[in-house]
Amino acid sequence: MTLYDAVVLAGGSAKRLGGADKPGLTVGGLALLDRVLAACRGAGTTVVVGGRRGTVRPVVWAQERPPGGGPLAALGAGLRLVTAETVLVLSADLPFLGEATVPALLEALGSGPPEGVLLTDPDGRDQPLVAAYRTESLRRALALLATEHGSLAGLPVRLLTTELDLARIAAEPLASFDCDTWQDVASARAHIREHGHVLDEWITAVKAELGIDLDVDTGVLLDLARDAAHGVARPAAPLTTFLVGYAAAKAEKDGPEAVADAARKAAALATRWADEAEKGEGTDAG
Repeated sequence: MTLYDAVVLAGGSAKRLGGADKPGLTVGGLALLDRVLAACRGAGTTVVVGGRRGTVRPVVWAQERPPGGGPLAALGAGLRLVTAETVLVLSADLPFLGEATVPALLEALGSGPPEGVLLTDPDGRDQPLVAAYRTESLRRALALLATEHGSLAGLPVRLLTTELDLARIAAEPLASFDCDTWQDVASARAHIREHGHVLDEWITAVKAELGIDLDVDTGVLLDLARDAAHGVARPAAPLTTFLVGYAAAKAEKDGPEAVADAARKAAALATRWADEAEKGEGTDAG
């Protein structure tokens, strides 16, 4: 993976949300800002431009001067604290950014000559705040815009697309979906509860809440819970998966391998338990 820093823009007045604290609004129990921070957790340094708040992981805080100067002014403030050659730029209101988008942007930038790679939404619109840039090229573009206009305050972010040589990649469904209105927020909250999304979203939220960075095969755990419930007793399902997690935490193996190993052992035990129940205890004839 390309080494990179990240700048997350978490300011703005949120006028269409009635001035609400947009980065702090929750979708699936997680603040929008925390969802974005989870997607770029591989960054060496993550700079968040906006008002300080609690976050799921450590970040560096910055603030544009004057406050409320707009996205380019905020980007300039964040960029002053970046040291990597590549910088990922994200807005803080992307509930479905997903972990696949960030590597796609970085890989596209690393494999070619462009000064930046940005996402295009399903309608073909550029998303310069879901993008990876070469840091020095972005600094130079901002300096040119500041010189031309007197400052970066109040300038539209789309001006970046005219100053830089950019490549574009198409967004996965919903990857560029942002929450600008209460209807957007409601739609996002409804989407994660749809069948096919709710389990992954719940696991992501739990891991963030508990500070766990561990990818495991949820199918294995679900199969184990089913076997324990059917072969032993219904309450055995959550208790067994808890004990598997506890055993994995005490094991010397890597996290995913330890979980898989403990789950296999518990599943085998549940199978033996069920087999005994089917056969019955048996009696000696005499």
